[in-house]
Amino acid sequence: MLEEALEHLVKGIVDHKDEVAVRRKELRRGEVLEVRVHPEDLGRVIGRSGRTASALRTVMGALAGGHTVRVDIVDTDKVR
Repeated sequence: MLEEALEHLVKGIVDHKDEVAVRRKELRRGEVLEVRVHPEDLGRVIGRSGRTASALRTVMGALAGGHTVRVDIVDTDKVR
C-alpha cells in the first residue's frame, strides 16, 4: 500500500510520469522505499533544500502508522 501511495505522490510532481518506479525492501530495522525517476525530474522530487523529499518522508511516515519507513531517492544517473 505504501509503495502505491508514494508512487502516486511522486507522479504528481514529475514530468516523466511513466519513468517513476518505487521499490520496497524489507530490512531488520524497517522498510525502505526506493524512488527512481527520470534524471531531469530528480531536482523536482528533492526540491529546494530537500523540502519536497522531506515532505514525502513525513507523509509516508504518517501513512506507515508506527512502522519505520525510510524513503530513499535514488540517483539513476550515477554509474556504480
